[in-house]
Amino acid sequence: MKILNGKRFAGGTHAPDRKSYTSDLPIERMPAPDVVAISLAQHIGKPSVPTVNVGDTVSRGQLIGSEGGFVGANIYSSVSGKVIALEERCNPNGTKSTYVVIENDKNDYSTPLPDMGERTAENILARIRLAGIVGMGGAGFPTAIKLAPSKKADCLIINGAECEPYLTCDYRLMTEKTEEIHQGILLLAKALGAEKIYIGIENNKPDSIERFSRFDDVKVVRLKKRYPMGSEKHLIFSCTGRKVPVGKLPADAGCVVSNVATAFAVYEAVELNKPLYERVMTVSGKGVVYPKNLLVKNGTPFDKIIEFCGGLRDSAAMLIAGGPMMGPTIISTDLYTSKTTSGLIVAESDEIDIAPPTPCINCGRCADACPMRLQPMLIDFYTQAGDYEKAARYGGVKDCISCGSCAFVCPAKRAIVQSITLCKKKLAEGGKK
Repeated sequence: MKILNGKRFAGGTHAPDRKSYTSDLPIERMPAPDVVAISLAQHIGKPSVPTVNVGDTVSRGQLIGSEGGFVGANIYSSVSGKVIALEERCNPNGTKSTYVVIENDKNDYSTPLPDMGERTAENILARIRLAGIVGMGGAGFPTAIKLAPSKKADCLIINGAECEPYLTCDYRLMTEKTEEIHQGILLLAKALGAEKIYIGIENNKPDSIERFSRFDDVKVVRLKKRYPMGSEKHLIFSCTGRKVPVGKLPADAGCVVSNVATAFAVYEAVELNKPLYERVMTVSGKGVVYPKNLLVKNGTPFDKIIEFCGGLRDSAAMLIAGGPMMGPTIISTDLYTSKTTSGLIVAESDEIDIAPPTPCINCGRCADACPMRLQPMLIDFYTQAGDYEKAARYGGVKDCISCGSCAFVCPAKRAIVQSITLCKKKLAEGGKK
């Protein structure tokens, strides 16, 4: 099948790949830890409601949290064992949520989902919802809701860009689970009723492009290597030429975007009766002894992951949950994986810039790099001044996708992403100043 060339969008930046640490390393299954702590807030929307109590015995694949509202998702146990606590703990982004803490009995008793029956669009959609599948590219939006937009979407776009530096978990899935991902894509398309299917893959993954070009029912788009190519709006434009209007959703352009890991999870839910309770993540950076691509149970402690990868080197300078462009810096490994944990980066000092920020010199580089054509320097200025309405009016913070391109190119090393996060939080709380 002919491979299409993606269109180029304005803005963005060329972040160094640093994928060579793990790109050739096959996925390893990490043994389940002695104790898992599973958050009931692993998705955008209301946290799930616990369906178990302290002292209950659960099996792997058993429902432990049900949808807490319309924008919600089911949560399943990743091990068999005993519930030893229901308590509030910290999330990697600094917030807190309720966790179900389970002591692993190592018996690995499992409870599969019931057989689905006929693969109709309605049944597939119901299975995706039942299995607790969310967007696994980072945002965590419930997939069943995304596949039922209020407007007709004729186009399904699969995100295989993986533009974040270091991360190779999606690449390894595309390499090792090509057929399964393809089946998951077709299931997603059937549930959506899509007439066109695209998969966008950056040109630094030529073997993945070749693998998916074998399928006649999926159009492969060779994307230019540019961050943030994996952003929904930019991926839609690069693959189809369609533009999502400001303040609108992808469905307003007739498109729905899903990640390759999400497609794989859909395949497992439909064909293997397996709910979403584990995922592939990348552990990388010069600061960890053995970088790896790991299949980990949800709720696995970060410190156990680091231990499994040989521990930290003395030169380790920073830990990041996820990719380095959008993932939060963490100051403790007393944290746990979730459905959206794509990576754990352990960087040495020569991989990061830890110089303190200096005053903005109004060079405009952040505005040039912004893929949404905003004014990040004004967002930072007005947020630091405590005037959040002006940050929205003049900087455009409400349209920001928090990609981090602005901070990456800033010569003054301003903490622009932190300002953006703070401003959005204050605006959501109704704050003016």
